[in-house]
Amino acid sequence: MPKAESLSIDKIRVPTKSRKTLDPGLVQKIAESILEIGQQVPISVRPEDDQFVLVDGLHRLEACKALGEMSVIAVAVAPESPQHRKLLSDSTELEAERNKMARLKQLRLEREAAAAVAAAPAKPGFNRQPERSTGAKPTASSTRTARTAATLVQGTKTLSQWIAQQKSDGGRY
Repeated sequence: MPKAESLSIDKIRVPTKSRKTLDPGLVQKIAESILEIGQQVPISVRPEDDQFVLVDGLHRLEACKALGEMSVIAVAVAPESPQHRKLLSDSTELEAERNKMARLKQLRLEREAAAAVAAAPAKPGFNRQPERSTGAKPTASSTRTARTAATLVQGTKTLSQWIAQQKSDGGRY
C-alpha cells in the first residue's frame, strides 16, 4: 500500500480532460471542510518525469489551491493501477459506450418485434385483405381495421416507427 506524503502543488499537473469535470460549488464545500478538519483523504497521483499527474482528487486539489496551500497530501500510484485505469476511461468514452449499447438494444428490440409480427398467426379482421362473405359488403369498421393492420405491417420498418404509429392512432402498445 503506497504511503501518503506531502507534495508541492506546483509539481502536480492536471490533465485537460479532468478539468472539464470541475464543479466550483463542490470545491467550495471541500475547502470549507478542509478549513475545519483538514485534508482527510489524499489525492492520487502518478509519477511522470520530474512531475506528477493527477489521477484522482481534482476537487480536493483545487480546494487546497483556493485556500492558498503550497502542498497537498498525496499518494503516488503506479500507472497500471485500477485507479489510473478508472481515470483513463473518462466520461466522454463512457458516454459513447452507453450510446452504442442503447443503439444495439434498440436494434435488437426492433428485430424481435419484426420477428414477432412475422411469426404471429393472422387474427380474424387483421388480414391484409379483408374476407368477403357471399355478396355481403364489408362494414366500415372491419375495413378500417384491416386497412390499419395492413398499414402497420407494410408501412413501419422499425419498432420506434410502430410505437409512433400506435401513439398517433390512439392505440396502446
